[in-house]
Amino acid sequence: MIANHKGEIPVVTLLLPFLPGIAIGIAFNPVNHLPLLSGIFIGLGVIFIALNIGYRRLAIYKLRWLGGILMNLLMLVAGCISTINCNELNNPRHFSKTPAQYFSVVINNEPQLKNGLTRFTASVKQSINYRRTAAVTGTLLVTIKGETSLAYGDELLIPASFTPVDPPFNPAEFNYKQYLAHQNIYHQEFLYPGQYRLLKHNMGNSIIAYSLKLRQKMVASFKKQLHNSNAIAVASTLILGYKADLSNEVLQAYSKTGTIHVLSVSGAHVAIIYLLLQWMLSFLDRYRYGKLLKITLTILLIWYYSLLTGFSPAVCRAAVMISMVIIGKTFVRHINMLNILAISAFSLLLYNPLYITDVGFQLSYLAVVGLIIFQPVVYEWFEFKNKWADKLWALCSVSIAAQVITFPLSAFYFHQFPVYFLISNLLIIIPTSIIMYSGLGYLLLSWVPGLSTVLAWVLEKTILLMNKALTLVEYAPFAGIGKIWFTTAEYLLVYVFIICLFCFIYYKSSWLLKLSLACLLLLSISISVKRYNSVNTRSVAFLNLHKNTGMVFKSGNNAIVLSNLGDTDKNYTYSVQPYLDSSKVSNTILLGLDQNISVPYFKKVGNLIQFYDKRIFILDNGTANLQLPKKLKTDYLYVMQNPYTNLGQINKNYDYQTLVIDGSNSTKSIAQLETEAMAMHINYRILKRNISLVALSN
Repeated sequence: MIANHKGEIPVVTLLLPFLPGIAIGIAFNPVNHLPLLSGIFIGLGVIFIALNIGYRRLAIYKLRWLGGILMNLLMLVAGCISTINCNELNNPRHFSKTPAQYFSVVINNEPQLKNGLTRFTASVKQSINYRRTAAVTGTLLVTIKGETSLAYGDELLIPASFTPVDPPFNPAEFNYKQYLAHQNIYHQEFLYPGQYRLLKHNMGNSIIAYSLKLRQKMVASFKKQLHNSNAIAVASTLILGYKADLSNEVLQAYSKTGTIHVLSVSGAHVAIIYLLLQWMLSFLDRYRYGKLLKITLTILLIWYYSLLTGFSPAVCRAAVMISMVIIGKTFVRHINMLNILAISAFSLLLYNPLYITDVGFQLSYLAVVGLIIFQPVVYEWFEFKNKWADKLWALCSVSIAAQVITFPLSAFYFHQFPVYFLISNLLIIIPTSIIMYSGLGYLLLSWVPGLSTVLAWVLEKTILLMNKALTLVEYAPFAGIGKIWFTTAEYLLVYVFIICLFCFIYYKSSWLLKLSLACLLLLSISISVKRYNSVNTRSVAFLNLHKNTGMVFKSGNNAIVLSNLGDTDKNYTYSVQPYLDSSKVSNTILLGLDQNISVPYFKKVGNLIQFYDKRIFILDNGTANLQLPKKLKTDYLYVMQNPYTNLGQINKNYDYQTLVIDGSNSTKSIAQLETEAMAMHINYRILKRNISLVALSN
């Protein structure tokens, strides 16, 4: 549904300037200019009110554009101010600005155990410094070694030994620091079991505490009668939003087939619940006040379902959206869905402007916009007289519209495109409905012996069948296009191209077609330039892999990775593989530290490496005490694994330009080498807790 006049979508026109205001606030955080911005907002507000009071007397109706400009400026400044106020670091009482020995914190989410570590976020309430307490604010990411019995709402006493969250150290690595910052988390702390003390229970929000406990009981209920671990994990995730037990293999299958949205309880799941409630409560339409009672019960039950999922942000978004749609359709003769969508987004962003940075928020709202605007256009492409063919095409048009509008953003974040998305999305429509209905039925009737067993069997078999079908699609030939690395400018060009092309189809205006083709041309040039530069680039990358070793020797599309890690190791997939993919490397040789190789551009013999005109020598325990007949000239001397020597001894054997010290060395060894290097004015680079070193060789 495309609005014919902006009067049909007033909230959309308010939201459009509000979003750039939020973006400015996030990008620049102009907290020092907050008084000025507040003054501008008040001034603009006074002018706007004054002009409306004197609308006729001042003949403002002749200058209608003036009111529009003032309102846009007001919303722009409002977005910026709300973002500044939302940022916890801008609060003078933030815990990082107060000296402290201990903190009193309250766990504000459900602790998750993974890889032997328990992680949770906690709200810092008090700082304690030499027995003096002070009220503070802020959120802290806490990691505890091993399994604990801690739960949401527990109050803990912990040492104030927090550290800032690390930035990405390697090229193309996931920016975890930015991800947490968008959740107002800037500091983290690692604890061992004996380093904290439990003070109180149930100090959190009672409704959220109840919802989390209820969800845990329901997950336990699934585990009673479902036997397959993957089926239990998918049921818990799809119905209740509990993702802790989901395996990487299952996640990969859904991600590569373009159906990952199924595993995020959101709008589609709430819509299924809504349709079920509409059918179940349809008898109320026959009574005088039945319609009002029906919408009241529907909204209450939808929010109760949100409570079952632990009030996850995605479900709350969907609940807000569908509640407004229900109210709008009930009390207003004509509603514009774009306006309803804008109201829900505007409400959530007023509550927390940082929601705009959430990938789920962006993709879910974009998908709904695609369904509202693009789906009718796509549906009109073909006309089928057969009823079932028409229904099938309607479903296809929904999938195409949602995929087209979300593709640029999903490719920007996830770097892949599922080729068979249409097939996989059609395959999951019926199974998803069966899973939702049978799963909810099982949870409601788990106390009925025979019926609960039947519902559990249907639920488990449907999940396993859906998983198997998606696995077949995942491993089909050419199932996905990977290694898509858009820049911000490129994915925005893709969006302009898509929007202009669809508008051209709808409005038939030639300038829209010209603009879309111009965007396509610019995109092609940008991608071609990146490809050319990549093919003609030779580089050596000394990566920061914490206590591991990693060097990447790139020659065009080829690369040799020298590391003690395997290609299935999580550190490799997290830190090394993204760099290879973003660099357009298509052929990779993974080499162990003790392996030798000789190819046209690279040769390794023992600890000596020759890469084109660059020479690298690896200094470790085995080579630290060698006495060479004459100095070995190298470009880089790479020190690893605590060679237990000093630079005076090293300099007798090696003549090098740059000293590289990796993270496999101890803190004490690194400090010693750094001190000596500074005293001798040697060019050095420490990789531990620092950005990796990437050097071009041509």
